[in-house]
Order: sequence, then C-alpha cells, then structure tokens
Amino acid sequence: MTDREHMAAALALARRGLGNTWPNPAVGCVLVKDGQVVGRGWTQPGGRPHAETEALDRAGEAARGATAYVTLEPCSHWGRTPPCCDALVRAGVSRVVVATGDPDPRVDGRGLQRLREAGVIVELGLMGEEARRENAGFARRITSGLPLVTLKLATTLDGRIATSTGESQWITGPAARREAHALRARHDAILVGSGTVLADDPELTARLPGTARVPLARVVADSRLRTPLGARLVQTARAVPTWIATRTNQRPAALAPYLEAGVQILSVPRAKPGLDLAALLGALAQRGVTRVLAEGGAGLAAGLLRGGFVNRLAWFHAPGIMGGDGLPAVQPLPVVLLSAMPKFQRVASRPLGEDWLTEFEECGPCSPAS
Repeated sequence: MTDREHMAAALALARRGLGNTWPNPAVGCVLVKDGQVVGRGWTQPGGRPHAETEALDRAGEAARGATAYVTLEPCSHWGRTPPCCDALVRAGVSRVVVATGDPDPRVDGRGLQRLREAGVIVELGLMGEEARRENAGFARRITSGLPLVTLKLATTLDGRIATSTGESQWITGPAARREAHALRARHDAILVGSGTVLADDPELTARLPGTARVPLARVVADSRLRTPLGARLVQTARAVPTWIATRTNQRPAALAPYLEAGVQILSVPRAKPGLDLAALLGALAQRGVTRVLAEGGAGLAAGLLRGGFVNRLAWFHAPGIMGGDGLPAVQPLPVVLLSAMPKFQRVASRPLGEDWLTEFEECGPCSPAS
C-alpha cells in the first residue's frame, strides 16, 4: 500500500471520533512496518487517550522502526496526558507522515520540531486538505473563537417545512431521518429555537442503534424563556446536557425551575430579533464545542444566515411541492440585491430512499452568477 492509502485509512479512523472528542480534535493514526499495519488508533471519547497513544499501545514493540501516519500534528504540550510527539520518539518510530499542522498555539509546529530534533523523519502535507476539512470545527474554534456551524434543513422541493396548520411530521422518509441522526452524531451540539421546542417537543438526541457516544449537548435559543418546564428537553436535562441560551437580564426566579431540573443557562445579550448569535456561538466555543448542528426553526436559520455564521448546509429534499401557504424553511433575511444573497457551493449529493441529501459549503471561491 502507498503512503496515500495509509493516510486515507488514518482519516477514516479519525472520522470515528467526530462528535465524541470535543474540545479536542478527532485524530487518526496508523503505524506501518515492513509494509504491514502494526497499530491503529483514533481519539477516544472525551478526547483522551489520543490517537497516537492508542496506536502505539496496540503495536507494542512492533512500533520501533515503524512509520506513523497521523492526520494532525502530534501534540507537544502536557495536558491530562504526556505529549504524543514524545511518545512516538520513546517508541522508536523512525518516520512520521502528518496530514496537517495543529493551529493550537500550544503546538503549531512545535510537535514537528521536537520529532525532527529527535532524529525522526517528518513529512507534512499528505492529504492535508482532507484532514483540514475533517477538523475544521476544531481549527475554527481555535482561530476565531466560534464553532463550525452546519445548518440542517428538511424541506419539500419548494423549501417548505410544514403546512399552513403546522403539520411537519414527516416531510422526509425513514432513510433521510436515519441519516439525520447520523449527522447529529458527528456534531458536538445541536441548536434549535424555542419555537421548534414549542411546536415539536423534540428529544434532540442521536438515536443510532449499536453506537455509544458522548452525549450531544442540546441548546435552545430562547430569548423570552418560552421553553415549557414539561418539555422533554427539560425533563431529561439531568441525563443529557441541556443548555438554554436566554437574555442576560432574566429574573433569577424565572431561571430557578430550569436550574433545579438540571438545565444550564447561558446568558447572552439580546439583539433584534432574539439573541446575539455571535455571542451565543462564542459561549458554546468557550465551553469546548467545535461543531454545531442547527436544526431550526425558520427564524434561527434566518438569523444564522443573516449573520454569516453558516459554514455548511445539509439540505434534505422530499419529492413534493407544498405551495406558498406552507411554512418556509427560512424567514425573511431580507435580500434586496442578488449580490447580497448568501451563497454556497455544492460538495455532495446522494439519494436517501425517495429523498435527496445535498451538502453545501460556504462560498469562498464561488464563481459569480452569469
């Protein structure tokens, strides 16, 4: 197998950690000696142990003289565990192939330098673009103080999420709903507006049979504190992390029942309309969240798009048309000029039963419309 094939295997291992490792990155490591894989590892739930440690433990003495393929620069600082670059040196690894550097200022080249100083051959950049995409949430939190935001929409072909009477279950079919749960599992937190809680009383968990994961943090943007105390989110707050983001000047007496139920309160400045979403996202990043899945409703979607906070779109389309009296997926932004319209570029599209999932990313180098 080639270097690229081994790095692709390491990236596949890293993806197992998405949604499970925050605030740490999801990393994969493959150890190869004499053409044979002698160790594999990926970052474990909660961020420890690291991928390199896992792979070295599995390889044992076979790691001496091996090549390590790592998706992110090995850490060089002490945290709850020793630096991974030192562990690779002690194990006698002779060559380390790294996909991309670590933007964390505690590392940022120091891990590579220490490996080189110890006489290890270091190569950087193999499948770097793919690795950066997988850990974009971690990098964004480090560099901008905000998490990566994916906006998930499930609509008819004409962009409607419910009938005029509010009926919405179910627009998409079973295959699309299973994929939506898999999408939740790859994120650290799920964000909804209080209107969604009032309309649907959702559970907001990743329900995938046979999988164990770090609980998904459930976040409600609720400036007016409308979330019912009897809502399933509140009733299960002691079992699953549940955070309500509300305006800073709420009365302590109004907050007390939520706190008693196990809900954590995020105090966020008010904005028109609703909450200051930059402050809300910043508060999530401060708590270690790297990847947020925003699931609705239409007001929250509009606010995120209006503020330029949406980095990715996951759009589930059902093969039906509801018409203008249906409820739209996004409330008015408003857009007066085409040049002001939020733009995205399609990166993937596939069928899910009778439905389609199309994935988009924020449009940096997009070509202008002709």
